[in-house]
Amino acid sequence: MSRLLSNIARLEAQRACLDRAVTMIGDLAGPVLELGLGNGRTYDHLRVRLPERDIFVFERQVASHPDCVPPPDRLILGDLRETLPAAYARFPQAAALAHVDIATHDRAASERLAVALAPLLAALMRKGAVIVSELPLPVADWRALSAPPEADGGRYHMYQAG
Repeated sequence: MSRLLSNIARLEAQRACLDRAVTMIGDLAGPVLELGLGNGRTYDHLRVRLPERDIFVFERQVASHPDCVPPPDRLILGDLRETLPAAYARFPQAAALAHVDIATHDRAASERLAVALAPLLAALMRKGAVIVSELPLPVADWRALSAPPEADGGRYHMYQAG
């Protein structure tokens, strides 16, 4: 598969999983957490799909399209290993949805970061929350969910917080 086709399949899987997650949290209160702003495409998609929700973005530094930069009060800058624990007082087991898009071209480093971040993120998620991630997130009390059929198998992972 060409890199172009692979990227298209990843984006389709991402959209399908996010759209399913949005429907799953309909009656669940709480903000949305976006870990990794990147170009801002998924943040933009989530704010269109969830206009009534507060969406907080965690990012090392902003490099997104100017139209996709969150307001300053919803943008948390810095190393995720530091900013997630600092957010415990602000979002104690409160988030209804998290999208984790932290993968880089270094797959091994990305997987190590996901393992380190998973328990930090878990402390911010409420019971029943949905977590969508490109990388597997090992959290014992999270139940793995099946990705929608439109998602190319194994490209994206979905979990529900216990």
